[in-house]
Amino acid sequence: MSTPLLLFVESNTTGTGRQFAQRARALGAEPVLLSADPGRYPYAAQDELRTVIVDTADDDALWTAVQHLAATARIAGVLSSSEYYVATAAALAARLALPGPCADAVRACRDKSVQRRTLAEAGVPVPWFSVAGEVAEAVAAAQWRAAPVVVKPVQGSGSLGVRLCRDAGEVAAHARTLLDATVNERGLSTPAQILVEQYLTGPEFSVEVFGEHAVVSVAKHVGAPPVFVEMGHDVPAVLPAPEAAALVDSAVHAVKALGLGWGAAHVELRLDGGVARVIEVNPRLAGGMIPELVRRALGVDLVGAQVRAGLGLPVDLTDTSGAAGAASIRFLTATADAVLSDTDAAEAAALAVPGVVDAALYRPPGTRVAPAEDFRGRLGHVIAVAADPAQSAEAADTARALGLATALEHTPIRQAMPA
Repeated sequence: MSTPLLLFVESNTTGTGRQFAQRARALGAEPVLLSADPGRYPYAAQDELRTVIVDTADDDALWTAVQHLAATARIAGVLSSSEYYVATAAALAARLALPGPCADAVRACRDKSVQRRTLAEAGVPVPWFSVAGEVAEAVAAAQWRAAPVVVKPVQGSGSLGVRLCRDAGEVAAHARTLLDATVNERGLSTPAQILVEQYLTGPEFSVEVFGEHAVVSVAKHVGAPPVFVEMGHDVPAVLPAPEAAALVDSAVHAVKALGLGWGAAHVELRLDGGVARVIEVNPRLAGGMIPELVRRALGVDLVGAQVRAGLGLPVDLTDTSGAAGAASIRFLTATADAVLSDTDAAEAAALAVPGVVDAALYRPPGTRVAPAEDFRGRLGHVIAVAADPAQSAEAADTARALGLATALEHTPIRQAMPA
């Protein structure tokens, strides 16, 4: 009997994409990557992953490719580790009568305007918001509620296009930029709508949900406005019991209200006084290497659980073997224009900090870098583990500072002046 296939519709470019394929192989399935451009994912060639080149934005072409695969082997599941293709994967799984979330629910969830309305109608605490299809509508919404406000696309990932706007001029400029864009960074068409929403200043968290079960709450470190770059995470979040309960209650309520409840969901929230307001629900595993932190801190393999669910296998979230107790990640970002210098020495300096178990720079020496505007501006990461979150956070902070001090030459980058 041939090896069953687990199909992956595209992948995320960093983080767990490689791990999805590794877990599939460990479970006896052959991972197959369906992609318009497999070269976007270096791990695919490095790990000799079977790939099928197909226009993943064309449903008919994708279905034809899947039928060709089904003619030679049993397809056991369809997943995606990419925010942009989770709905496509869910629809394919349903068409093949395979396990997966409700495709309509995933599709609706990915549109933040639809998601917000659904949550508000269900009584889930959310920021106030307004949907705008024109610049004038965005400005009017900001003026009605009084800026500052957050302006962002109704679809997206990795904080792309999310910006704090402090007055009508900033709202108009950013709204125009977003509304003028017809495709996203993946080349997929984007809706001609944006969100104008309340700027919450309370601490930010995520709750990692699997099915309808809250696995863990995560403390998030977000960079300075006007952008919202995620700079690090601590697992688990340490909170007073009432606030911890409020986060879980809002997150699980949101997942149920949206009709999800299959597999992983990444729910982002901010505490507003004692209220846990849902910023957004992502119908997928968390990014930012949060699943790796959960594995190291709690012993719970969320990537493995998602792969098992996709293959129709039982999922056990109670195995805590090898748990350290806490884990933290910090991303390395430039604070000014600079040049990467000795990346090997930077990694070595970070790894020398007690408790640090992983350190990586993503770009080669000589690369010019600038302050991050979104996740694409991250230069690397460090991960630390310890018995409690305060210890892991301290180790990660120390390693981040050492890595940056070693890796960056903060020489101003100026264009040559004309003679």
